[in-house]
Amino acid sequence: MSGAGADPSDRTSEPGRLSPAGRRAAVAAARTGRFDVVVVGGGVTGAGVALDAASRGLSVVLVEAGDLASGTSSRSGKTVHGGLRYLEQLNFSLVAEALRERDLMVRTTAPHLVTPEPFLVPFTTPWERPYIGAGVLLYDLMAAAGRTGGRGGVPHHRHLTRRGALREAPGLAADVVTGAVQYYDGRMDDARHTLAVARTAAALGAHVLSHARVVGVLREGPRVAGVVVEDALTGDRFDVTASVVINAAGVWAADVQAMAGSASFAVRPAKGVHLLVEQGAFDSRTGLLARAEDSVIILRRWFGHWLLGTTDTAYTGDRRAPTVEQADVDYLLRNVNRYLGRPLSRSDVLGAFAGLRPLLAPVARDATTTSALSRDHTVVAEPAGMVTVVGGKYTTYRRMARDAVDAAGRALGRALPPSPTAEMPLLGATGWRAVGNQVPRLAVEHGVPADHLHRMLHRYGAELPAVLAPVRDDPALGRPLPGAEGYLPVEFRHAVTHEGAATLSDVLTRRTHLVIERTDGGTAAAPAVAGLLAPLLGWDETRQAREVAEHRAEVERDRTALGSAGPAPIDLR
Repeated sequence: MSGAGADPSDRTSEPGRLSPAGRRAAVAAARTGRFDVVVVGGGVTGAGVALDAASRGLSVVLVEAGDLASGTSSRSGKTVHGGLRYLEQLNFSLVAEALRERDLMVRTTAPHLVTPEPFLVPFTTPWERPYIGAGVLLYDLMAAAGRTGGRGGVPHHRHLTRRGALREAPGLAADVVTGAVQYYDGRMDDARHTLAVARTAAALGAHVLSHARVVGVLREGPRVAGVVVEDALTGDRFDVTASVVINAAGVWAADVQAMAGSASFAVRPAKGVHLLVEQGAFDSRTGLLARAEDSVIILRRWFGHWLLGTTDTAYTGDRRAPTVEQADVDYLLRNVNRYLGRPLSRSDVLGAFAGLRPLLAPVARDATTTSALSRDHTVVAEPAGMVTVVGGKYTTYRRMARDAVDAAGRALGRALPPSPTAEMPLLGATGWRAVGNQVPRLAVEHGVPADHLHRMLHRYGAELPAVLAPVRDDPALGRPLPGAEGYLPVEFRHAVTHEGAATLSDVLTRRTHLVIERTDGGTAAAPAVAGLLAPLLGWDETRQAREVAEHRAEVERDRTALGSAGPAPIDLR
C-alpha cells in the first residue's frame, strides 16, 4: 500500500476520523505501547467493547481481520428489535433487555441511524388474534416498563380488521388474511451503525485497526499478555501487548481462545440469508412479520427496497464466505408468498447475502435448524488474561460490551467506573435533527438535489455538512457516477478519508450497498470508484485493476451461489 494516505487534508487529530494516515499512526502506537485492553473483533460487539472500555478510562486497541463489520454485523436482518418470537420461547429476560436497548438506540445513542418502523402481523385464522395480540401487548408493556423518565422509543401497537390490514398493505392476499396487528421496531443500516460505534470509540482514544488479523496469542507465564497481529495491507507481523485480551471474534471466538491454549466452549454458526427485493414488488406502507415453516418470515422496508429474511440453519462451511444456496432462496420466497396477492419471484430480487450468528454449541450436534437456540450472550473469563464474549444478538451489543468490560476490570484487579454508554450519543447523533432542517439550504449551497441529502442524513447525521464540504471545491463530487446513481462520489471519498475503508469492496459492500442494491453488484461503477479512491490510497493502475477484479469475483461468487442464470453470471435477470 505504498503512498497510502495521499489526501492533503488528512488530519489524524480529528476525533473519530479513521483515515489512512490515522491507521499508520494506530499501527505505530499498537506496536510500541502496552495497553489495558486489546479487543479482537471489529463487529458490533467488538466495537462496542472498545467504546465501553475507552469510555471507562482504559487504553484500548481494537484489531479486526477484515473490514469493520465485514462478518456478521453487516449481514444481519438490519432491524433493531426486542425479538417478538422469543416470547414464544419464554425468554422474557432477553426480550426485556433487547427492548430497552432498542429504545435507547432510537431515542439517545443513534436516532439518525435507527428509526421506528411498522410491521404487520397478519392473521389467517380466528384464534390468532387473541394469541398473537396478547404477545404483542406484552411486548409493548415490557418496553414501557423498561423506559426511564416516561420517554418512549417507538409507537404502540394497534389491531386492524381485514379491511384495515389491506389498506396498510394492499399487496397482501385478500383471501388469506382475516385481520392483523401492527407493531413497531427499529430499522437500521447495520454496517454503518457498527462503523459509528467504532469511530466513537476512536474519538475517545481507542486505536482501531481493520485488516489486521490475529495469528497468535502472547503469554507471560500462565497469563495471556496480548496478541500477534498480521497486517493484511503491508504483510508485517507485530505484537500488541495488553493486560487483558477481550475476545469478541464472533464465529471465530473459539479459535481465538484455542490460540491461548483453552477450549472451554464451542461456537456453532447459524446461517441467516436475506434477499433485497425491488420496492414495487410488494404494495405496502408497512413491513410484514408472519409465520414460516419453522420460525418467522420478515419483509421489511429498507431504504427504498424490501429486505426479506431470514433462514436459520446450522452451517459448517467456510466462515469467511457463507453463501446463499438455491434452497435458501426457495425457502424465503415460498414462505412469504403464502401471504401475498402477487407472489415474489426471482426477477424481483436485486441481491442477497448470508451471515452467520455465533451461537454456543448445543448438546444435540446433529440438529439441522438453530431457530430454537437461545440468543443470550455468555462471558467466559479464561484462561487468565483473556475474556471472551460470545452469543447474543445485534440489538444487545451494548450490554454485551458492558459485561465483557466488567469482567476485564476484574481481571485487571481494578474498580472501573460505571459504563456511561447508555447516555452517550454516537458520532453524528448530536444535533442531527437541526442539520436535517438545513437540508434545503445545503442543497442550494452545494448544487446537490435535496433528495440525496435526505438520504445521506440517515447515513451521516450531524456530520452531513462535513461530508459535503469537498463538493464546494470539486462540484463533480456532487454528481453521481454511472452505475452508482444512488450515491454521490463525495461519499466514496469520505469512506476512505474518515471511515477506514481500505479496499474497493469495503466501499461498495459496507460503506455503501451497491453490491446488493444493483443486479450487477456495483461492477459497472467499480472502475470509476477505484479511480476516485486511488490518489487517497496510493493505488497505481495495476492495483486499481486488481481491486476491480477482486470485487467482481466476490460478486460473481455470490450471484452464482444464488443460482442465477443468464448471459452475465452477475445478473439475476
